[in-house]
Amino acid sequence: MRISETTFTAIDFESAGTAPGKTDAPVQIGTCTWNTEQGVSDTWISYIHTIQDITWSAQKVHGITHVDLRDAPKLMLLWPKIKRRLKGCAVVAHGHGTEKRFLHAFPGHGFGPWIDTLQLSRAAWPELPSHSLGDLCVALELEDKVSEIVPEKTWHDALYDAVASIILLEKIIADFALTNEPLSHLENPDTRIWHKLRG
Repeated sequence: MRISETTFTAIDFESAGTAPGKTDAPVQIGTCTWNTEQGVSDTWISYIHTIQDITWSAQKVHGITHVDLRDAPKLMLLWPKIKRRLKGCAVVAHGHGTEKRFLHAFPGHGFGPWIDTLQLSRAAWPELPSHSLGDLCVALELEDKVSEIVPEKTWHDALYDAVASIILLEKIIADFALTNEPLSHLENPDTRIWHKLRG
């Protein structure tokens, strides 16, 4: 399948943070869908109920408290909404370890292929000093575009970060003229091919 024929959905989780003797738990999910023809569509966000304490360090990053989660659904109840957005799409995340781990709550979901914008950005711009999502969007002047799509949101909000990932992917596809290339160019980036396409 070619990139031009693919629908991509970016996903981001914010978490309660790790504590000794406890596994981490998601407290917020955001998704954003994109393709080359329609651009960004179907942005979605939800808090996620958890009985786990939110660590001070996690709260300092994303600002989410148990007050925000008071009426939030449990992750399992969000399955129909998650499935509708991810099924049949290439799934995008910036460093996809956390997202894959939390989606293990749904065994055998079959989502994918996975596109990691952290891996892609390291391949595309190895000279940049940082490949964190925020630093990339600043260096590549993408912040304004992200904020236009999700005004009143900011970094470490799950929807803002998902949109930032998809806008970063859009930038990579455009800069390296990948629109009509196979999706495999994003799954296993070979920058020797990329730079030839870029010309």
